[in-house]
Amino acid sequence: MRILAIETATEACSVALFEGNTLIDSRHEVLGRGHAERLVPMIADLTEQGRAEEIRVSLGPGSFTGVRIGLAVARALGIAWNAEVRGYPTLALVAAVAREQTAHPLTVCMNGGHGEWFVQNFNADGTEGSAAESLSPEDAAAGEIYTDIAGNRANELAVLIHDGKARPLHCLPDARHALQLPASLLTTDLSPIYGRAPDAKVSAR
Repeated sequence: MRILAIETATEACSVALFEGNTLIDSRHEVLGRGHAERLVPMIADLTEQGRAEEIRVSLGPGSFTGVRIGLAVARALGIAWNAEVRGYPTLALVAAVAREQTAHPLTVCMNGGHGEWFVQNFNADGTEGSAAESLSPEDAAAGEIYTDIAGNRANELAVLIHDGKARPLHCLPDARHALQLPASLLTTDLSPIYGRAPDAKVSAR
């Protein structure tokens, strides 16, 4: 069975195509912005245009726009190909990437919004050790943080801790690691994981 993985929740945009457990093709670009323009061409460049029986797509937390772009494309391809679509948490994929560098439990720290960071702990097997939170840098540093810290804000969090033991592992999510996610983290509920409350508020009468 072929699986197409799509990751668009951060500045990195990546896609990967698997045959069973084997990676057969992939694309990975650090864009910042422009996921809407690049995602479909990246998939089209894959072997047999990325056609698969199952699609795995990032649910966030991360960029609101990036998450929605990935979900829209995954849903459309799922209908066109009659493929099952399952979502996964972005921070769990970051942890999967980081496990190439460590076999220990780790903390993922990624850029959030409005000066906050998305922070979550993961066990050595990739399962969640805590819930994802959107925190100020100071609150993040005051929480339970493992020695190994992964993500694009790993260096900054390691500096704030001031204990000299923190080991930052700078990495971004990469669709090539999608098969390393624990099966328990995959879901058919394709609701975005925003990680924080929406900016817009409903006006009181």
